[in-house]
Amino acid sequence: MALLNADIPPQYCQVRKEYLYDFKKHHGESEDCVVFGLTSMAGAATLFHIMLPNGAVFFRLPISAFFQKDLDRTNVPDMPVDTLQLWNSFSYYPSVHMFGYLTSQRGKYFGKDKKEYFGEYLFTIDWCHPEGNILDTEHSEIPHEHKCGHVLALDNGNYAIQPNNRILWNISNFTTRDDIPDYKVQTTEWNVENQGWITEDTDKMFYKIEDKETE
Repeated sequence: MALLNADIPPQYCQVRKEYLYDFKKHHGESEDCVVFGLTSMAGAATLFHIMLPNGAVFFRLPISAFFQKDLDRTNVPDMPVDTLQLWNSFSYYPSVHMFGYLTSQRGKYFGKDKKEYFGEYLFTIDWCHPEGNILDTEHSEIPHEHKCGHVLALDNGNYAIQPNNRILWNISNFTTRDDIPDYKVQTTEWNVENQGWITEDTDKMFYKIEDKETE
């Protein structure tokens, strides 16, 4: 678990050049870059750090700043950041993980613009609260509020960050249905130590488990 900043699998891509100039000039132009890390701040879009060919490092650009390497920018649509990323970061404590089962797999996400976008899995961002001595004012560990963010390389050349409930994956040897499921949001907090049992009061290695007496 990282605080504020985290490494990601490096992504060789292009950055829309106006993002490097605070949108004051160079609109429609692009520059090669390597995206190598991210910043997670509660209540803000996930932001990314890049290395540029001149040796400069530029921090904290949104996912909408980037498109895939070797593409002509005129063939890649500029998309709003809130279409590419549905939810802000959930805390200052991000976890970045590449799930082996999803690596190189394809899926589609349902955008807030009512369109479907197809792409390939890159890695996953998840969030947590670090420990009980710090006041938790965020939503990362509330069961019905939790969201992760799967980072996708879209077929249209852009990148996106989407949660589980906006994506359907296409795993060739397993996913044989294409319907949108009607699952319910999970609200249960799973805990195995509050179920009315105690251990035997003994120094035995293989102690007994007993029902807890209740008044």
